[in-house]
Amino acid sequence: MKFRMLASDVSSADLLGSNTMEPQRYQSCIEACNTCADACDYCSIACLQEDDVKMMAECIRLDLDCAAICRLAAAYMAREYAGNVCNVCADICEACGAECARHPQAHCQNCAQACRRCAEECRLCSASR
Repeated sequence: MKFRMLASDVSSADLLGSNTMEPQRYQSCIEACNTCADACDYCSIACLQEDDVKMMAECIRLDLDCAAICRLAAAYMAREYAGNVCNVCADICEACGAECARHPQAHCQNCAQACRRCAEECRLCSASR
């Protein structure tokens, strides 16, 4: 006997279960994570355009790590699970923000600001879970 399941045969309630949370619970943190990831991506590319790229190596490395963890955290929160990923995200955002703040370029300063906001939001999310 063969079974074939179609997407239309499965409701969102089946996928999410009966213990779902309100979808807005993590919304401000998801937005902060996405904004931070975008700022980190932009910063890393702009750092590669600087005259002394070697001086920007740590900034670029942290930008890439920060963007990756921000996207991962946003994905987990969209699935209504923050877990410890928000704490890890906050830690990396704080490190990236501190590094970016050391550089006078506007892209680094903008990234540092986005990282600080994201770290604050992630700390709030992890404290409220």
